[in-house]
Amino acid sequence: MSQNTITLADLIENVELGGGSVITSITELEPAAGPHASVAPAKFVDGSKSVFAYENRYIGDSAQKVVLIDSKQSELNRAEAAIEQGRQYGDEAAVKIPRAVVTYKTENGPVEYTDMELSHRIFDGHFRAGRVDGKPITENDQYRALRNCTPADMSALLNTAPAALLFGAWDSTRKSNQVRLRSALVGEIIGVLADQDPGAEHRQARRGGARVDAVAASVKLAPKDMESLVNDQANELSPGNLKKNRDAIAAASKAKNKDTAHVSASGIGLGSIPPSLEETGAVACRRIIRSWVLSLATLRQLRFGTDEKKNVAARALLAALGLNAIARAERELYIRANCDLIESAAPVVTLDQRFGEKKPFAPLTVEHTDQLLLEAIENAKKAGVADWNGQIFNVDGNSSIIANATAEDAE
Repeated sequence: MSQNTITLADLIENVELGGGSVITSITELEPAAGPHASVAPAKFVDGSKSVFAYENRYIGDSAQKVVLIDSKQSELNRAEAAIEQGRQYGDEAAVKIPRAVVTYKTENGPVEYTDMELSHRIFDGHFRAGRVDGKPITENDQYRALRNCTPADMSALLNTAPAALLFGAWDSTRKSNQVRLRSALVGEIIGVLADQDPGAEHRQARRGGARVDAVAASVKLAPKDMESLVNDQANELSPGNLKKNRDAIAAASKAKNKDTAHVSASGIGLGSIPPSLEETGAVACRRIIRSWVLSLATLRQLRFGTDEKKNVAARALLAALGLNAIARAERELYIRANCDLIESAAPVVTLDQRFGEKKPFAPLTVEHTDQLLLEAIENAKKAGVADWNGQIFNVDGNSSIIANATAEDAE
């Protein structure tokens, strides 16, 4: 049976005060290789260990153990990246979304980061450390207007960096009057464990990793030879790796028996690494569920002045952007290595109509939600609350930050 697609009229009706609470999109997934395959959930740091996140959820008619395959933060990052990818491909709707860009100058040319890529959006440290027209960004009137937004009027953010209004943001380092916005869009993927017996989460599969060097299984060099190799690559090695190798060279140089004092070259990628088992490998799931929730109730907390028609048009615009984000994120089921999934059935899209009533809609597609977003952009323009034409707020990145950036994990 055919289903209706969500229209702008549906959004307008439900972002008015007293409208429905949420729009949801729920999809049953399964391992791409079949039910016999295990999947790699998200890993989290607990002290010095990597762990999976387990919890009890109400599945069907009983409480069951589940594992978090993809977290809220990760799912939102995928949605943001999908929108940014659409802009890069020149999609008509995506290119109209206003954004802020911080540009770092490097020896290989300029490198750009948008407010959809940085974790605190327009209030991220990379923006706060930047400059506009040669002056600190905090002296720029346009940026000060963004930081001074209040619940009564978010117009400056809507027309400069709307990602903050949909995905959430926090001006966390400001001493007072911090802008705090919860995310109106939430997503996650969970897996219901195949093994529901007590202690199942402690009996997870372990996976091995190794490296094979086709030239030599082991490469151990005299200190002076190792030092020569390390010095040649010093500008390419991370500070931690460089220090570790130089400490090993210094220790070998001090050894009493110079003939047998050698340094392993594994730290610069030479030689094999024997297979070893990690505690966190993969899990078997009897069911995998992806959920998206777009909170219309959250959008209704946003105001853009005292004109309620403008408020409604702005909220409908953000709702359309949220649906477009869901559609784009759902289009590419790319999670991580050893976590290849496919859809078992079409997403079930539902609008809450209050008092227990729900209205089903057809699955969200990029083509439909692009058109919906374009209509919402035009509607907001007519209402005089937003004019999205792909405008960019450009910020020059602080050169000292990029000069001292490394790929090493934070301590």
